[in-house]
Amino acid sequence: MKLKKKLSLLSMQLATYIHDLLYRYECVIIPGFGAFLTHYHSAHIDAEDQTFYPPGKTLAFNRQLQTNDGLFANYVASVEGCSYETALQKIRNFTGKLSLKLSEGETVVLPKIGEFQLNTEGSVQFTPSVSENYSAASFGLSSFISAQISRDVHNKEVDVLLEKAPISFSPEKRTAVPYLKYAAVGLIAIALTGFGGMKWYENEVQKYNFAEKQKANTLVENQIQEATFVITNPLPTLSLTLPKETGKYHVVAGAFRIEENATKKIHQLTDKGYTPRLIGKNRYGLHQVIYSSHEQRLDALRALYTIQQTENKDAWLLVQELD
Repeated sequence: MKLKKKLSLLSMQLATYIHDLLYRYECVIIPGFGAFLTHYHSAHIDAEDQTFYPPGKTLAFNRQLQTNDGLFANYVASVEGCSYETALQKIRNFTGKLSLKLSEGETVVLPKIGEFQLNTEGSVQFTPSVSENYSAASFGLSSFISAQISRDVHNKEVDVLLEKAPISFSPEKRTAVPYLKYAAVGLIAIALTGFGGMKWYENEVQKYNFAEKQKANTLVENQIQEATFVITNPLPTLSLTLPKETGKYHVVAGAFRIEENATKKIHQLTDKGYTPRLIGKNRYGLHQVIYSSHEQRLDALRALYTIQQTENKDAWLLVQELD
């Protein structure tokens, strides 16, 4: 039987950071270990046990997503007030301990997240915590069991009496009223008169509209003739295509202490076909150069993966709102 291993104080703290990020983001990557993914599900009812469940987000784990996107490390650095490199080292120590305990056959528990263990094939198995709902919109909502509704005995007796009591109808013979005939004749006459008047009115409206349209066309043609002029030396047409770079997800090419080196890096990337930008200094006084900015996180991750495979393996993702 596998033993559940308690984490150290540092590991417990990093697990708390992961828990906090899962309320804000749909994907939290732990570099070198895997990624936690949240999936939305709507409210539902379990008909067997009469239980109502609120909407929320369930948690899953993907071992294949291990590339550092900068989110977890930046969050650790900002909360603990340390450098980005120090935060990365803490994350490496955390994942190293997790992998070691799993290889020794232990079950590792991350509080409010779930349990990890190795199966017989040596693959990592993750069991999420069923008591946690990562949807901020459903915070405070819990499941509840509805009591079964029983019908009153008196209502049953009334239903039985209604079923047994026959219902009969006695239609009465009605005589037609003579004045209705005269009213029908009058309505037909009014309708015929109204139809003839409506046709005459439509014809007059069409004649008026046609005459006004002719006047408008003549006026426009006169104005065009008066405003016509010839340009003997026209200027050439100039077309500009400006790339739109917006979004809070940025693929970082590097951070430089000397601004001239940052400018030199921009020229190098421009010659390679990129549209780099200098987004100013970070809190450590380094000039940051980015490849591109993106509105969506998944688009930024795709761009980051491509650049790491083809251009710069040290590129990373910065999540920051720019002025």
